[in-house]
Amino acid sequence: MRRIGAWARGVRHTYERLASGFESGVQLLERRYTPLGRFNPGPFEGWGFLWQPALQGFVAMCLILSGSSFTNSPFKLDMTGTWFFGEPSSAPTGTPSTTKYMLSVVLVYGGLLLLMRVWLRLAEIVKLHHGASLRRLWWMLLLWAGPMIVAPPLFSRDVFSYAAQGEMTAHHLNPYFLGPFSLGSTPYLNPVDPLWWNTPAPYGPLFLWVDGAIDRLTLHNQLATVVGLRLLEVAAVALIGVGVAMLARGLGRDPGEAFVLAALNPLILLTIVGGAHNDGLMTGLLVVGLGFAVNRHPWWALFFVSMATAVKAPAAIGLAFVAWNWLPPDAPLKQRLQPFAAGGLVVGAVLLVSSYLSGFGFGWVRNLLTPGTVRSWAAPATAVGMAGGNLLHAVGLHMVSVATTIGAARLVGLVTATALTLWLLWRSGERGWVRSLGVSLILFVELGPVVQPWYLSWGLVVLAASYRGREHFWLLLLAITGPFIGLPGGRNLLSDLVHSNPLLIALAVAILGGVLVLPLGRWTQWSWPERVGGALELEPA
Repeated sequence: MRRIGAWARGVRHTYERLASGFESGVQLLERRYTPLGRFNPGPFEGWGFLWQPALQGFVAMCLILSGSSFTNSPFKLDMTGTWFFGEPSSAPTGTPSTTKYMLSVVLVYGGLLLLMRVWLRLAEIVKLHHGASLRRLWWMLLLWAGPMIVAPPLFSRDVFSYAAQGEMTAHHLNPYFLGPFSLGSTPYLNPVDPLWWNTPAPYGPLFLWVDGAIDRLTLHNQLATVVGLRLLEVAAVALIGVGVAMLARGLGRDPGEAFVLAALNPLILLTIVGGAHNDGLMTGLLVVGLGFAVNRHPWWALFFVSMATAVKAPAAIGLAFVAWNWLPPDAPLKQRLQPFAAGGLVVGAVLLVSSYLSGFGFGWVRNLLTPGTVRSWAAPATAVGMAGGNLLHAVGLHMVSVATTIGAARLVGLVTATALTLWLLWRSGERGWVRSLGVSLILFVELGPVVQPWYLSWGLVVLAASYRGREHFWLLLLAITGPFIGLPGGRNLLSDLVHSNPLLIALAVAILGGVLVLPLGRWTQWSWPERVGGALELEPA
């Protein structure tokens, strides 16, 4: 045990050194090569400047909307009838314009870079200066989310799968045993990624019931169902805003900062509103439940976290943390385990009722590893497995398949995530249980079989109200790099760019470089600590 403890301390010390050096290097680059170096931070002058980042973020979102609205934009599904505008006609004529294609790329990536810069500076300001008006931040959220509400589904085709599963639910075809292909020739099938045509749904019964209800309300219209699912996730982001503010207050934190880090997070706006992923509904219900928990309403907490579990299974981790921390840390172990029975009763009741409403039972449990069908280098466990299998084949060991090495690496990743989560649960009284839950959710994403940007929202929203020290830096880093996982536009974008006019590519790179160094205004000076005695007054890590 002593050796294990010494090894753990050594790993921790190495991590601190590397993380500190990396963070210092990023700050140095910002100071030297961005307009931030112009300013010497002065006394904070209040929140009257908020209209500037609000307007700049809105412009960024409008750029993304404009770029994704071109007929041949690589950031959306280019199929007839899948949105109200920007789709090819049923009888296309001529060849796509290379110039329009590059303009689409520049607008979307320029908007993404501008949005990241504006949000990053705003996040640093609310960290240093507490008390931002929640009312103004809600208006900012409405302004930023507006273009995403009218944009076509971006960066993913998952919402079309949801719509097909809603149609299946409405017609009593069991999505836990059948894939969308069972619908036959229908407008619901064509937009679904062929990879999922015969794949059963891994989502909880509550989501399927809501999904089917939306399909029935839209009178089985495929496009209207997609719009309904988009609006459902808009409501989910509003729920995240309410929940994270409630959670922050319960933890004695600034609700304005938590709101900026969660509801205004580019990852949330782009993947939950823009992509209409149901992870937003799960996360919204989860964070509201956690808000009730820290405000000492444990039964309401269990109810909302159980509702989140009935949308997607990862929320069940929150049930364990709520139950374990129901009683004070100094309570006897036997008493601390008793709330797990209460948690089991509440989640059982919620799952039974939602399963009855959806009408399909618990078949979703065996489908939980369905996303593992995808092999992506973005997932560390899968990447290790793929690299290991290819390396074995390269040295002549063909008896071990790549599938075997991937399966082994994924198993190790899940076991590691589970072990670390149990340790965090045991130590949650010392570390802060909400913070420990946020780290656990991110561990299950990063060590899971597939890493999708929208999965990161689970833990980032929880950490927004509970982070400590350097976790703030990692939260910002994941939020601004997450939307670029898998490269928006995918392999087709890379292939098309390789064959594009080099002069157009050079011009595009120059424009995007300009967006990176474009001055945002004097308000950004307050994102740096004020100078005291000629030196920056830095907050301890």
